[in-house]
Amino acid sequence: MTGKDDETIGFYKQNADAYTSAMRNANILYLEPFLQKLPPGATILELGCGSGQDSAFMLERGFDVHPTDGTPAIVAAAQARLGVPVRQLFFDELDDEERYEGIWANACLLHAPRPSLSGILGRIHHALKPRGVFHASFKAGETDGRDRFGRYFNYPTQEWLTETYMLHGWQELAIETRQGSGYDKEPTEWLHITAIKA
Repeated sequence: MTGKDDETIGFYKQNADAYTSAMRNANILYLEPFLQKLPPGATILELGCGSGQDSAFMLERGFDVHPTDGTPAIVAAAQARLGVPVRQLFFDELDDEERYEGIWANACLLHAPRPSLSGILGRIHHALKPRGVFHASFKAGETDGRDRFGRYFNYPTQEWLTETYMLHGWQELAIETRQGSGYDKEPTEWLHITAIKA
């Protein structure tokens, strides 16, 4: 099963300028506690960096950040903003081994098709060093589907997400729910999940 959805990728390709030109704030509410769990200057992989606001926040605080995204135009925009290399990478192409102290995946793995998510989480687990920290966020739901823009979302429940994560034996796992919205401006229940590798 592929780790990407072509219709979703097409949306971001067609809307890359609008998506990256919008002024977005770094997700400080979850970035700060994530960074506090890491040693100073830690090596961090960001998946789905978008316009680069979260990577910028981490770089400003002295971390060794490796931003990635799957859409070439978004990669170019993030690289221009950040002044560091941004790699084009789909989730199921991640093949690093114990390279990162932290992996940050804010509002991106929610597009991974459900059948491929477990394999992607395994790749992330493999890419982290022991005691590495992984943060991701998902839109909660009961079953997968598409929004009004045609983007695919896996819409997990807390129970399904926990079971999927624990197939890879994370040592610690914590889920926080929070009400918010997203690009579509619709009311959304978010699941923020932090996991630590054994």
